[in-house]
Amino acid sequence: MIELKYPFSEAAVRGLKAGDAVSISGRIYTGRDKLHKHFADGGRLPVDFKDGALYHCGPVVVGEKGGYKVVAAGPTTSVRENPYEPDFIAKSGVRLIIGKGGMNDATLEAMRRFGCVYIQAVGGAAALSAASVKSVAGVSMLEEFGAAEAVWHFDVEGFLGVVAMDSHGGNLFADVAKASAKRLSELA
Repeated sequence: MIELKYPFSEAAVRGLKAGDAVSISGRIYTGRDKLHKHFADGGRLPVDFKDGALYHCGPVVVGEKGGYKVVAAGPTTSVRENPYEPDFIAKSGVRLIIGKGGMNDATLEAMRRFGCVYIQAVGGAAALSAASVKSVAGVSMLEEFGAAEAVWHFDVEGFLGVVAMDSHGGNLFADVAKASAKRLSELA
């Protein structure tokens, strides 16, 4: 298990390889479709993603004692962000993209060029992911985007995932597809 602590340096990220299990601690920000479209349309990012983490997540967050409690924080499917992610990586300086299902070759190339990785979070375990959120440090664009699409500022400890796409072109999703195609041809 490789421990990653915010801020995430380019050197640490470039040291990761597809298949590495990671435990993330520190600040991560959620962001989905509306954030990506806002940025692509020339809107300003509400937080500084440099050396940070973007989590494709629409959490369930409830008000509690003047603050917030995260009830569920599972990953959402990342493929929807493919049209936006290469430019987001290039311009924001983000180092970790967290989600589920992987992304396309253009995003993988941006990861290679700018020193970023894609981390596969555990799908179907939203309560488990929420347990690693130790506090909600803030929220941006709540009124504009709504709760599921807002940019939540999570302080996490021991958030688990697997590096599925690395900054060297490694891609577990492509590896599985190739192995599956090979095995299928052997069975035919």
